[in-house]
Amino acid sequence: MRPQREDSEQINEMLDPHRREERERAATEISGRLLQKGVEVSAEEDPALLADLLSAVEGFETAVIKQGGDLMVNTPTSTDPQNPAFVLPARTADESIDSYIRRINEAAVKVSTLPVT
Repeated sequence: MRPQREDSEQINEMLDPHRREERERAATEISGRLLQKGVEVSAEEDPALLADLLSAVEGFETAVIKQGGDLMVNTPTSTDPQNPAFVLPARTADESIDSYIRRINEAAVKVSTLPVT
């Protein structure tokens, strides 16, 4: 038996033949935005997960800004960040997007509890 999501996706594609192209464009756009933020992903990954990942990254960035962090100084490639906690955690080579999202959300919670600088 196929998962319900797969069946509904097939129905949606039948109703809207351009749906796959739209999903591919969305995945490409989101993966590009993530790449600009220092997160390497592939446009081949699930667009819904990429959107969730982008939301998690933006939530982390918001937490850093609220704590007085500067996103230009605290990039994943920073050699001298203000605070190492302000740097977005790197995704490991074998890490699923779901797992990476959880780690980013956990890091955002930790950042939120730091004293404001």
